[in-house]
Amino acid sequence: MSEASVSLGANGELRLAGVLDYSTGPALRAEGQALVRRSESSEVVLDCSAVEKSSSVGLALLLAFMRDAKAAGKNARLRGLPADMRQIAQVSELLELLPQEA
Repeated sequence: MSEASVSLGANGELRLAGVLDYSTGPALRAEGQALVRRSESSEVVLDCSAVEKSSSVGLALLLAFMRDAKAAGKNARLRGLPADMRQIAQVSELLELLPQEA
């Protein structure tokens, strides 16, 4: 079984780690949604720098967390998008929807 986690860091950072795939996605989705709602920050930074590997499930999670942030009246941006996730986003023509830190 794949291992993955999502945690809330300082200043609204939502940290994703491990392998994001069909076996980890549902639990991460539920946990991340609750963490976005609980965050007191006006901005959610989706930090993917600890993601080891990702399927399209990881991209779906990012988009869902961005929707959660918007629904909570918060801005969202990405940090540390791994190459495999970037490639999936590019092929899917979704890269422009993912606001990333410079």
